Amino acid sequence: MIPVILSGGSGSRLWPLSRKQHPKPFLKLMGSHTLFQQTVMRLACDGMEAPVILCNQQHRFMIHEQLCAIDAGAQLLVLEPFARNTAPAVAMVALKLLAEGRDEILVVSPADHVIQNSTALRNTLELARPAAEAGELVLFGIPAEQAEPGFGYIRCRDEFLCNGMQRVEHFVEKPDMVTAQAFVDCGDYYWNSGIFMFRASRYLDELRVQSPAIHESCIRAFEGCSLSETTLRIAASTYSACPDRSIDHALMESTRSACLIPLDAGWSDAGSWSALWSEQDKDEHGNLLLGDVVVDDSRDCLVHASSKLVTLLGLEDLVVVETRDAVMIAHKDRLQDVRHLVNELDSEQRGEVETLPRVFRPWGSCDSLDRGERHQVKHLTLKPGASLSLQRHHHRAEHWIVVSGTAQVTCGETTFLLSENQSTYIPEAEVHCLSNPGKIPLELIEVQSGSYLGEDDVERLGDVPIAATDQATTPTTARIVAIK
Repeated sequence: MIPVILSGGSGSRLWPLSRKQHPKPFLKLMGSHTLFQQTVMRLACDGMEAPVILCNQQHRFMIHEQLCAIDAGAQLLVLEPFARNTAPAVAMVALKLLAEGRDEILVVSPADHVIQNSTALRNTLELARPAAEAGELVLFGIPAEQAEPGFGYIRCRDEFLCNGMQRVEHFVEKPDMVTAQAFVDCGDYYWNSGIFMFRASRYLDELRVQSPAIHESCIRAFEGCSLSETTLRIAASTYSACPDRSIDHALMESTRSACLIPLDAGWSDAGSWSALWSEQDKDEHGNLLLGDVVVDDSRDCLVHASSKLVTLLGLEDLVVVETRDAVMIAHKDRLQDVRHLVNELDSEQRGEVETLPRVFRPWGSCDSLDRGERHQVKHLTLKPGASLSLQRHHHRAEHWIVVSGTAQVTCGETTFLLSENQSTYIPEAEVHCLSNPGKIPLELIEVQSGSYLGEDDVERLGDVPIAATDQATTPTTARIVAIK
């Protein structure tokens, strides 16, 4: 079986911690690993191959970093130029495998859910496998124990298959609270976990029947893909024609081959602050406190502090989430409406919807520390052997101060080394490059000053390989200031 891990979505209900460029799968919401890492680890077991990971092309650097952090790898990385939902995404994976003559069982799983009992999940996967091998389209249902209007619901027929599976009768997408409570009281409904199992060819055959437009557009998009050894890049020009539909809507709701197996493994979609509050241990006053938080005479609150001290006094039933660039305060009864707040911010083109202060790049990461009208301060981290492109800026100068590691700097015609507590100045419009020739990460502070500090003020002139240390001039021959 091949795990197909879908790492998409923006997790807008978890704003301000989750952003479009740093979405929910890459956050440490429960435990010491991110949700993406937890997904990879629980699907790394006997009978499973290395995963296929599907993500937005802008997230590939975070995927690489997080896989390396848990000493894991992927057999294939499928990069989408933009989201087209799960039905086209899984079709692209199936087409790639079949093109290699591999018609294997796919276990499709979101990368942003919590499953507390990995053993129970693996046992359920083994129970479902014979049905998938026989051509069934299997989905995993969570017994609906409480009314959740934000979930999808599934009802099964009194038609039993092997290993306790039932034929699916119908789907209901996100009912109102009254209807959701009626489903729970009935006892015949399951939550849709978003986890599926089927053979690659069987999925495509049924997709051709139930959603021919998706099937045809995905074939055209696959023909336009570019492929390296372990990466499949989907071209925007052809992928844009794919209808935006989920597996549920495109296939499962209409096929007669859908069957459900119950999954009792401590599942949560971790999709909102209310879900996180209900899943974790609280103090004696019902508070869930994460980070540097002090509360007094407050009850049933969730407080998440990322960068500074947060205090509460005399409050109840509130959620307070602090990041370096935003603070959200909401009543617990309104948490399903956080996405509406995010939509409003998005319509105003607020940058706080797109990115966190720290962003990842192929060479490392960049953390914004401070910004004014004519200055900006950043913390750069370059991986060993990494290098920024040869470039220049027409409206700003830069000061680089090495915090740790060794920097190789090209400034104009001169190349030199900087070590800890040394710095240099890059004049406006000067051609320059920064590299890390060492074996440990390079950390430095970059101070920008000028009339325009936008990210588009960069003229890239090419890549410069890291020179050998003995070829660089000594620090005393360059414009270097020791920082006392």
